[in-house]
Amino acid sequence: MNPSTDVFAIPGSRRPYIPEAKLLGRSNPAQQITLSIYARQNPNPPEATVRSLDALKTDLPGKRRYLTMEQFNCVYGADPADLEKIAAWAKANRLDVLDSSAPTRRIQVQGTIHDIERAFSLELNEYQHPQDGQYRGREGEVHVPSELFGIVDGVFGLDTRRVGRPRRRRSTLRRVSLDSVKTEAGNPFPGSFFPPQVARLYSYPANLDGAKQNIAIFAFNGAPSPDPRGGYSPAALRTYFEQVLGGKMPTITDVVVQGPGNDPGPDSQASDQQGDSTGEVMLDMCVVGSVAPGAHIFMYFTEFTSQGWLDALHQAITDNNAISVISISYGNPEDDPQGAWSRMGVRVVNQAFEAAMAKGITICCASGDDGSSDGVSSGAHVDFPASSPFVLGVGGTKLVATSGAPPTIAEETVWNELMQDEGAGGGGISAVFTKPSYQNCTKIPPSVNPPHRIGRGVPDVAAVADPETGVIVMHIDGQQLEQIGGTSASTPLWASLIARLNQGLGSKCGFLNPVLYTKCGNGVLRDITVGNNGAYSAEPGWDACTGLGSPDGQRLLHALAGSVTSPRNSET
Repeated sequence: MNPSTDVFAIPGSRRPYIPEAKLLGRSNPAQQITLSIYARQNPNPPEATVRSLDALKTDLPGKRRYLTMEQFNCVYGADPADLEKIAAWAKANRLDVLDSSAPTRRIQVQGTIHDIERAFSLELNEYQHPQDGQYRGREGEVHVPSELFGIVDGVFGLDTRRVGRPRRRRSTLRRVSLDSVKTEAGNPFPGSFFPPQVARLYSYPANLDGAKQNIAIFAFNGAPSPDPRGGYSPAALRTYFEQVLGGKMPTITDVVVQGPGNDPGPDSQASDQQGDSTGEVMLDMCVVGSVAPGAHIFMYFTEFTSQGWLDALHQAITDNNAISVISISYGNPEDDPQGAWSRMGVRVVNQAFEAAMAKGITICCASGDDGSSDGVSSGAHVDFPASSPFVLGVGGTKLVATSGAPPTIAEETVWNELMQDEGAGGGGISAVFTKPSYQNCTKIPPSVNPPHRIGRGVPDVAAVADPETGVIVMHIDGQQLEQIGGTSASTPLWASLIARLNQGLGSKCGFLNPVLYTKCGNGVLRDITVGNNGAYSAEPGWDACTGLGSPDGQRLLHALAGSVTSPRNSET
């Protein structure tokens, strides 16, 4: 294919000037970099297959029939002819084609920065940012020739700016030595809980453990932060699961999409400030591994970049690991004025989430730990990817239990400790996504921001996230336990519940939101009616603090089975 003289900007590809970023100079033109070029979805999918997708949004899990691989590729994959056009153009522009995949819609290419700048009509520079460190970036738009306009949906790998931050909050009580706590009965943090204790308080079906379920936990590390480490210690986890909790070590498989893979840092205060995500990784694994110990955990390691997000999502959705639940404890404000997410990135990520629906994969995303502001200096904002209409957005609560035996929930309110600088559950009204049809049955208020539009309401559900009433997990050193909170705790709690529900139902919950709103809105979840997250207050029914409420696992299992009698493998 001969290069075209006419070029057009890919919609949503514009990167704004970042006021806090210092321009260091042009990127090395001789440097080789790898890009992920995503093609549009098949423009002519079979009509009958498309119609069958409607049932996945309304039927109970037991009645759903998910797409075969062939059907999936015909609807959500790329047209091979489109991939061939992109590959031919790339080669004509001196770019090497490393990989081409119709299921993921991706062409992976490699070339010098000089050739890539010419091919996409842009300029790459090096920047220094106070929070993100040094990164390669750009300003303006990404361009493609006229013959590829509308075919190329997005280009990723040009920017290496950090995208995604852990949604984890530490307690002021910090850590205690493992020597002082030998079993779950010896709780070193009054008012907090080991994850299995939370599962019992939330009535997770007791004789289900997530067996035969494959849970993907997303773990981010790598460029561009100054200390791009992040990972876990098998020895520390084994001590936690076997010696502290008296359980078993779950099966864990690492999947390295981008970056160094499992590369644990010290998880100190200093390393945390420099981008070490080790504490987040350990939190997610401690929760999932103890609440759904029968599940197979797949750790998808990727980098903190838009390319890292896209490549990991598409791999988890299309590879042979048969993932049924994905837990994501990272995010950024969807309309971040500093430009972490481009509209192009949000669009292609959201397409991946929609594709996961056809595979029966439930995606749980943390809604943020900074209340209704989501950490932005002015106005109210919601976190992406939790604001995607195709994921289960998970908010946070403060949970207080009785002192009886067995303990029960005494009180549960919205998590809001902003006055103590310990965070609050994220939630609000999306400025990017319109209100999905499944939220028509509930009252979604207008955004508090002018012009007060009604959009996608976030979150959908909630669970304990206040670090003062949070979960107790193992530190990476294997010698200390620590009390942790944030929606990074509530999200894997929900992911673990869904794995247990899948096991009990004998089928995958998949895209759960429509069923939750239409069939589980009243009397199934624990409605949270007290508290606020800043701009929004809790109230009966759905609210922009805790969504439909926190789990009652047993009632949810019965509701999803469509019967008042107990589904198989559940307690009566």
